[in-house]
Amino acid sequence: MNKKEHKYLIFSLNNEDYGLDIFKVKEIIGIMDITPVPQTPDYFKGVINLRGKIIPIIDLRIRFGMEHKEYTDHTCIIVIELKGKTGLIQMGIIVDTVTEVSNIDKEDIESPPSFGTKLNTDYILGIAKGKEKVKILLDIEKVLTEEELIMIEEKGGM
Repeated sequence: MNKKEHKYLIFSLNNEDYGLDIFKVKEIIGIMDITPVPQTPDYFKGVINLRGKIIPIIDLRIRFGMEHKEYTDHTCIIVIELKGKTGLIQMGIIVDTVTEVSNIDKEDIESPPSFGTKLNTDYILGIAKGKEKVKILLDIEKVLTEEELIMIEEKGGM
């Protein structure tokens, strides 16, 4: 890997490829029982107990406005670490499947397209051109608003 490349964890949502900085990823686990938390948004599925630590879980498919899909043996929870109001927090994101860790050259990443002023694309780092199809690279820190992150910190029992 040269200095122009960066590692991304590639995962699938609704048959589209997404990537996130591998340094944000703590671990990948299979789907498991999630304890719902009342009075939370649809995308906030609840919490899990991961080796004695309570981890809040969001369904990225629902957060992005895609229709819900039944979880399968391929469904994964990617446990990530984010900067929260109280310091570093861990959170799980549900994705359809994890496909690979990919080295992506900076030269193969284009800025996100401008869709007009109404659509928020702050959470998109860029679009990576691949051999077969493009990958949408996410700034996972910006997928949730500051208010949503605070709510998840509070409701997630951290």
